[in-house]
Amino acid sequence: MNIEMGIRWMELFNEKIQNEKDYLTQLDTPIGDSDHGNNMSRGMAHVVKAIEEQKPETLNELLKLITTNLLSKVGGASGPLYGSAFMGMMKAETAGEEWAKILKTGLENIQMRGKAEQGDKTMVDVWIAVVEAVENGELTHELIDEAVEATKPLKAKKGRASYVGDRSIGHIDPGAYSSGLLFHTMLRAEAE
Repeated sequence: MNIEMGIRWMELFNEKIQNEKDYLTQLDTPIGDSDHGNNMSRGMAHVVKAIEEQKPETLNELLKLITTNLLSKVGGASGPLYGSAFMGMMKAETAGEEWAKILKTGLENIQMRGKAEQGDKTMVDVWIAVVEAVENGELTHELIDEAVEATKPLKAKKGRASYVGDRSIGHIDPGAYSSGLLFHTMLRAEAE
């Protein structure tokens, strides 16, 4: 990942979030606050605007810009969780780590913030699958879709969805879905 790819990644992610905002809200309605689509849409619009205005020149500057915008502009749980992910990624990038380790540090920061483990029906389920696949050089669009879909039969143990108990079963986790979009667009940016 370099600065050009990173910027393209955020542009593609923003496009996906804007296009799927209503679907993210639909996913969040039965098991959350119905705000995931709007929160992510607002946050990513701010990220892309900040990139255009501040023109980051290094991957680290980009990750810092993403972190500050997500933490300050996204409401609900998604802002702190995504912000924590990119903050971890920024620190690992500063330390000169490889991309797999950078993503893994992002995952670890999400887990520190949200205390979620694999199988809790959260974005962590997708991040764990993706990090393992990147470490093994095996990340594909199919794997990302499978990881997102795998949250559907789970009972939520963390986050807002845990309040509805068994009613969370049968729904894709909204954070897992938006994380899927994040990694689909990462692959596309790397391939361009």
